[in-house]
Amino acid sequence: MSVSALSRARPVIRRGQASRFPPTVVASFAVLALVLLWSLVPTLFTGQDPARGVPADKFLGPSTAHWFGTDHLGRDLFARVVHGTASSVTSALVAVGIGVLVGGLIGLIAGFVGGWVDAVLARLVDVLLAIPSFLLAVVVVSSLGFETINAAIATGVSAVGVFARVMRSEVLKTRRAVFVEASYLQGGSRWHILVRHVLPNASRSVLMLAVLQFGLSILIIAGLAFLGYGDPPPASDWGLLISIGKDYPLAQWLVYAPALVTIATVLSVNRISRWLRKTD
Repeated sequence: MSVSALSRARPVIRRGQASRFPPTVVASFAVLALVLLWSLVPTLFTGQDPARGVPADKFLGPSTAHWFGTDHLGRDLFARVVHGTASSVTSALVAVGIGVLVGGLIGLIAGFVGGWVDAVLARLVDVLLAIPSFLLAVVVVSSLGFETINAAIATGVSAVGVFARVMRSEVLKTRRAVFVEASYLQGGSRWHILVRHVLPNASRSVLMLAVLQFGLSILIIAGLAFLGYGDPPPASDWGLLISIGKDYPLAQWLVYAPALVTIATVLSVNRISRWLRKTD
């Protein structure tokens, strides 16, 4: 290759490498990192007590002293949003964990065993998918009790069908791969093929779905808390903060602040999920 051709190729390579991390993806990772830090070390970002307020400071608008303003009891809204992050993130992780473990196991067994086992489990998954996820979550949390952890369990149950469907599809596709058939011909046991070949290859799509489901779980749990299916006050779940804020239309920041944080988090997770699918 000539020197001039090489010099023309270098900018293309640099642009290709830079395009791997678009600005929107970098911003999404930054938002997600901030939210995770809020959930792990909230006192690093605010020294205000989220449950105690100053009555004389009630309904103060956003300012340098109170970034998100104050509520009807004079409590700092930024502190309540930050301290409520742990509950929202933990609940979403629990929901995703239930969906991945239960749904993934159902899909793995259905796709790998096949036969009547596949037929029975596939019908079960069809029933779960036929029920709207939010409606199923409301039914489950109504049976378990009105707590945030129960809302997380309900959200996880509503996601089982989606994970099972994706896992089953990936297992069926992997079973027909040439390297799996070659492993069978070389005398590999079903357990060896399942653990070494089928599970690692089938789980990649499930993990990307888990990232997307994490954002959706935050949204569903916030919706359940908004309707009163989460922890009661003085908890500071994001959905509960929005629900309380709607009762004070003149203090619009009580709704806008937690709502914007929720939307920014969900959109960031969705953007990261789309980027992972494109780079896979």
